[in-house]
Amino acid sequence: MNTKTTSRNTQAKSSILLALSEAKCALSHAQLNEKLLGVCDRVTIYRVLDRLISEKKVHRIADIDGSIKYASCHECNHPKTGLHTHVHFSCQKCKTLICLDQIEPKVILPDGFEIKETNFTISGFCNQCNV
Repeated sequence: MNTKTTSRNTQAKSSILLALSEAKCALSHAQLNEKLLGVCDRVTIYRVLDRLISEKKVHRIADIDGSIKYASCHECNHPKTGLHTHVHFSCQKCKTLICLDQIEPKVILPDGFEIKETNFTISGFCNQCNV
């Protein structure tokens, strides 16, 4: 008997992955719901997002205002730990949140500490708003 769990590739999952991969910035649940045009209900979106996070295809980002946004894992470095260690940039004017995949801060914890989750967010004005 095969005990390996496989993830179903549903229309909702495919649509959510596509919407996130095409987005130029991280999207909130409400933004995803709007882009999906009724493909699935809001509860299904949450369930699929949770599944995609556990599959390391999507990561969850807490913005500086406390809102949660989601981005596809396109250039993310998440070795065995599954941690996303790159920096995010939150624009104070247009409210976009983008992954800065090329910047990875180095964190050294004291002995006995273990990282379970990271969230590095820089706040300021993006190149479109800083004119």
